[in-house]
Amino acid sequence: MEIIVAEESGLCYGVKRALAMARRTRRTKSGEVLTLGELIHNPRLVADLAAEGIGSVETPEGVRTGTVIIRTHGISPELYRRLRGRKIDVVDATCPIVKKIQRLVEALARKGREVVIVGHREHPETRGLLGFSRGRGVVVEDEAQARELPARKARAVVAQSTHDLEAFETVAAALVEKTKELTVYNTICDSTRTRQRATVELAGRVDTLFIVGGKRSSNTTKLYEISKRILPRTYFVENARQITPAMLREAETIGISGGASTPPEAVQEAVDAIERSFKQNSVRE
Repeated sequence: MEIIVAEESGLCYGVKRALAMARRTRRTKSGEVLTLGELIHNPRLVADLAAEGIGSVETPEGVRTGTVIIRTHGISPELYRRLRGRKIDVVDATCPIVKKIQRLVEALARKGREVVIVGHREHPETRGLLGFSRGRGVVVEDEAQARELPARKARAVVAQSTHDLEAFETVAAALVEKTKELTVYNTICDSTRTRQRATVELAGRVDTLFIVGGKRSSNTTKLYEISKRILPRTYFVENARQITPAMLREAETIGISGGASTPPEAVQEAVDAIERSFKQNSVRE
């Protein structure tokens, strides 16, 4: 039995940065420290932060005093204004890559360009980007929705930073047919692209592949969807306890990949759980 962990599995720079900022804020600020929404989409890390005294609220109105931290996904200008109106301390942990996309969307909107945002409609990053579009943005989740858009003389297209590259390219190709002058900005972050390529490569080498991470994480979900298309025996687990002997049956080579919000401890625990399961089954046989 061989276990192979995909390259670049685990926390990305933006998530590490946000975690460090949140913990530094807790050490240096008195009173409540809250994040606006879950800092990252990983139940384990959210629970760890709560144990450290960093809670979360869903709306600015849920913050009465203390400090609020803007999560990696960023927020819309309207939410910024609502936070500032609360007269509380604000720490902005928006991923720098997301910040760059926000500025791009705002600049395009200022020029009067329609901006197509390819991503999950309800994802916080996508909602934030839409807020920067000055009413000129439209969210498209897939090729079918892109083909439903009216023809335009000119438009631009960007992506949620954690989107599936293949899906983004498919939407962009569909928009070419609907737009005389289409400007394509591939805003999927390098970390996401690297993880997707590594997972594709690994799915072609192993018998079974586990994607470890939070079920609400967009980038982790994309890894699962990409791998599942290649390798039917792909499983999405949030923690090592969810790995069962049935998932490992007849697998000689096993792969593990983790999303950008998956802590390295979770990946290692998955490796340990698989090794224990094989040892126990070997003894029984």
